[in-house]
Amino acid sequence: MKPFIHENFLLQTPVAQRLYHEYAENQPIIDYHCHLNPEYVANDHKFENLSQIWLEGDHYKWRAMRTNGIDESFITGRNTSDWEKFEKWAQTVPYCMRNPLYHWTHLELKTAFGVDSLLNPESAKEIYDHCSAMLQTPERTARGLMLHYNVEVVCTTDDPVDSLEHHLKTREDGFKVKMLPTWRPDKAMAVEDPEAFKAYLEKLSEVSGVEIRKFADLIDALKVRHAFFEQAGCRLSDHGIEEFYAEDYTSAEIVDIFDKVYGGSRLTEEETARFKTAMLVEFAIMDHDAGWTQQFHYGAIRNNNTRMFMQLGPDTGFDSIGDLNVAKKMSRFLDMLASRDKLAKTIIYNLNPHDNELVATMIGNFQDGRYGAGKIQFGSGWWFLDQKDGMEKQMTALSNLGLLSRFVGMLTDSRSFLSYPRHEYFRRTLCNLLGNDIENGLLPASEIDFIGKEYVSRIAYGNARDYFKF
Repeated sequence: MKPFIHENFLLQTPVAQRLYHEYAENQPIIDYHCHLNPEYVANDHKFENLSQIWLEGDHYKWRAMRTNGIDESFITGRNTSDWEKFEKWAQTVPYCMRNPLYHWTHLELKTAFGVDSLLNPESAKEIYDHCSAMLQTPERTARGLMLHYNVEVVCTTDDPVDSLEHHLKTREDGFKVKMLPTWRPDKAMAVEDPEAFKAYLEKLSEVSGVEIRKFADLIDALKVRHAFFEQAGCRLSDHGIEEFYAEDYTSAEIVDIFDKVYGGSRLTEEETARFKTAMLVEFAIMDHDAGWTQQFHYGAIRNNNTRMFMQLGPDTGFDSIGDLNVAKKMSRFLDMLASRDKLAKTIIYNLNPHDNELVATMIGNFQDGRYGAGKIQFGSGWWFLDQKDGMEKQMTALSNLGLLSRFVGMLTDSRSFLSYPRHEYFRRTLCNLLGNDIENGLLPASEIDFIGKEYVSRIAYGNARDYFKF
């Protein structure tokens, strides 16, 4: 009997198998959005055991464990051992069938450690010991795993106040994989809490050398840091927004709003929306003038469980999909920039799948051949949608309403060095989608080689290479 993860996993037809093995399988990885710890790369971190690399910070697994009735002490607790946490995860895995975690778990075990066995309570100890031992070898350190998975570029997610010392060290070391920063300035527009906002401005002032007392100072300080990021190799920004902001405002109004929040007063909802609009526009202009690509991840409702947020903090598995009416604001925001000819290359990621067709049609409004193919991109299935069904729906919407052929493909959006198989999972899903169409007569069988070269290999790697120009 074949192991569960085998060479034709997810590839349901001979054509899909040919597309994958000839055109996708050996392509390098450009992981243009992730949350890896740059220090781990700079210091070539060695993980003590499988739990540390696999369970720490993985809120996907944490949510599943909670749903399976695992006590929090075995998920995020400090008084339980790494083995005890792994043992509880192994108990959960058999109950994850039809959740993408089941596929990811076994794909990662197979590709990183050569493990063919299914993870369950009976196999847990043997798998844990085997993988933990492999993690002590040079081939399975942080850098070793990046080389193992044929990674060419990774773009981390970094705040404007970050020193980027680990990116610079990695570059100075001559490490084969490019690790580049991504500009994530969310805190510079987080005016909901005046005290926290002012504390952030003090940090920004310190690292930029610009004394911040008024709105113009804030923009000057951000421009200093933007230039610093560019010198460190940054070519991308990223914005984690609940919704798009596109309110009318005047310069005088934004000056007054800044003065109010800087003075410690809370803003009204209208003032907050105007300020965030102004900041997003300022960020977008910086990106355009620098020739960067801007990314917008929208639609998450974060930290829903107040009690657990107070206990564990953000990004611990208590976020969900939002249900927002965003079309008009998204359109207006993009048009505010396009009308000034300041719209940079842009990637939009939705979290609610009911926005798939919305985004797929919206990007067509702002394409511009001066920037090459696919200036405005519909981002790959994000977060709750980065699984087979979510990816297929995203690619189907893009195919129906845009050009799948110009899609820049997949990313990990992960904190784990074992997440690179998500690129393989995506590539297999893509090849299966196209292969099924060819087998069913929806695409011409005579064009298999063209589809392999101009669709599969380019979506897997070539489009991202040409789009970002790292």
